[in-house]
Amino acid sequence: MIANVKVVGLCGRSGCGKGFVSAEFLNYGIPSIDTDKVYRDILLEKGKDGQLSPCLSELVREFGDGIITEASELDRKALAALVFADGAEDKLFRLNEITHKYILEKTLELLEKYGQSGFCSVIVDAPVLFESGFDKICDIKLCVTAPDSVAIERICRRDNKTPKEAEMRLSSQKAQAELEALCDESIVNDGVADIALQVKSIVFRYSLGGEDEV
Repeated sequence: MIANVKVVGLCGRSGCGKGFVSAEFLNYGIPSIDTDKVYRDILLEKGKDGQLSPCLSELVREFGDGIITEASELDRKALAALVFADGAEDKLFRLNEITHKYILEKTLELLEKYGQSGFCSVIVDAPVLFESGFDKICDIKLCVTAPDSVAIERICRRDNKTPKEAEMRLSSQKAQAELEALCDESIVNDGVADIALQVKSIVFRYSLGGEDEV
């Protein structure tokens, strides 16, 4: 437990709907830290003398100036083309190795702030919970699941990707069964199962505290 806060790690493959599940926990006064948003914020931070943030600077040293736009921001499409290409597992590994340390540092800061503000529990929405090592700071680990067909449809709609691109993204991630085996609980988000009921059960089973359901 960090700063008297129960840390609830929330993982799941792309398109499983982790954000939707996190919002359901908020009904019990349990906030969430979206590590993807933390990552975006870190990239926008400025280093010394208004230069690139430390994280972005390290990414440029690793992957080259081609991942930077004219506005000195990360070109996400250019970076994705490098790390999600066939046979680019080593590049994806390096990307995660570089970014995770910055994300973890900022996440720990946010957890401390939530603890000081009196929150009992906090969700850490981390798509790569185990690869990043974030699982080591968690008291409870939850996996959000969805069938491949549903996940692919969501990815295509949300990110304007083709089904093939969505499939490639899923294939680069841990298998759903593996994630479930590593977690304490699974939450089925297939568009049919009752998310509210599943979340309520977990909140009370693990005494996550927070406010009464609204």
